[in-house]
Amino acid sequence: MAFYLLAAFACVHNLLNPQNTGPRYGLLAAICALLLHGIWLYDTVVQVPGQNLSMLNVASIISLIISALMTVLVIRFNVLLLMPLVYGFAGLLLAADSLLPGYYSVHLETRPEVLLHIGLGLMSYSLLAIASLLAILLGFLDHRLKKHKLSNLPAMPPLMTLERYLFRLIFVGVVVLTLSISSGLFFLQEMFSPGKAHKALLTIVAWCVYVVLLWGHHRLGWRGRKVIWASVAGSILLTLAYFGSRFVREVLLS
Repeated sequence: MAFYLLAAFACVHNLLNPQNTGPRYGLLAAICALLLHGIWLYDTVVQVPGQNLSMLNVASIISLIISALMTVLVIRFNVLLLMPLVYGFAGLLLAADSLLPGYYSVHLETRPEVLLHIGLGLMSYSLLAIASLLAILLGFLDHRLKKHKLSNLPAMPPLMTLERYLFRLIFVGVVVLTLSISSGLFFLQEMFSPGKAHKALLTIVAWCVYVVLLWGHHRLGWRGRKVIWASVAGSILLTLAYFGSRFVREVLLS
């Protein structure tokens, strides 16, 4: 948690001092945070026998994936404006998981197909969550550009470059989400059973939203607000699908 906060502070410092060309202490702190986070999650989730996939553990796994992917992304091009939020949220989830431990035992070692399905689901959610963050950043920069207020912001990637990366992420995320849904339909007989059908339906609706978005961009040239709202709506639907019932069962009814 300390390394996440240090990385977030370093990102804020670099945003306020764009001329800073010293060592990338923020990147070093972020790498330390990611490594320690992974070790902590392994110790918390992997048990003998079984795995503890409580809601906060799953959320913490997703935050680790998002933080790692965003760290790679910020090295490729400048999305530093998002990094304090990403690292700060990962640190808060880690704190919540430490202070409010939950327990939801599964045995994935006996069902590798379920492990594949869950892994694909977590990766697709992470990719599409990052896409929604980029969409929000794109909307923010577009708004500032129209107001002629970009001069007081740190250096940002060109809007066309940001939009190109956004649609690449959405495309890859949809491909992985398609594999996740397909693996569930093929391997999980209980996918549409009572108590789980809403998760499958919300996930399929989110998939439809993203597919329509990609089609609209490719065939009709959709850009701007349509892309932003569709990306955020798809991310919200996936969040409700993955965490809605778990939140009710593990928090409200516990």
